[in-house]
Amino acid sequence: MVNMNDKEPNDFEEITDENIESQEFDLEEVEELSNDKLKDLREKIARLDAEKKEILEESQRARAEFMNARKRLEEERVSDRKRAQRQHAQELLPLCDSFQMAMGDTEVWEKTDKAWRTGIEGIHLQLMNILNSYGVKSVDPTGEPFDPNQHEAIGTEEVQDEKLEDTVVSVVQKGYEMTQDGETHMIRPARVTTGIVNK
Repeated sequence: MVNMNDKEPNDFEEITDENIESQEFDLEEVEELSNDKLKDLREKIARLDAEKKEILEESQRARAEFMNARKRLEEERVSDRKRAQRQHAQELLPLCDSFQMAMGDTEVWEKTDKAWRTGIEGIHLQLMNILNSYGVKSVDPTGEPFDPNQHEAIGTEEVQDEKLEDTVVSVVQKGYEMTQDGETHMIRPARVTTGIVNK
């Protein structure tokens, strides 16, 4: 049995106007489908580019937020360390006052047993080394003009010289300031008496 659809290699289909029109119609359809497909692909590329841009921006924002948070945490850590040092130094100040009171009366101090006195002076030196390591130094404003931001007035003393009026005549308790990273802060004002002239 012979299949009618099978054509011999030398058989040619007859070219007619109808065949040409159908081929042109097919080409138009193919071209239209290709254009639609191309349009879809371009839209998809544009959408993917927009998504990529958005993801990149989100990534950059997240990175910036992370860097800012990291910087804030580092600043807080440094600030906490400084605050802890200030607090520790303030807690040691009463010990300084006690040493100064004990060693302040030179006559009594010199009469004390030398070995005992040497031990106390050694402990005092250790305390001062700790405070120095924190950048703490004592403030003795005797003779300086009274400054309410730096001094705490606890009384007045009568003076004859008018130049001594409103100046620090004596220091009842030394003040202390602390220098950290180039900034100096008063951690305890000096308790002082100021001069007053009675007229």
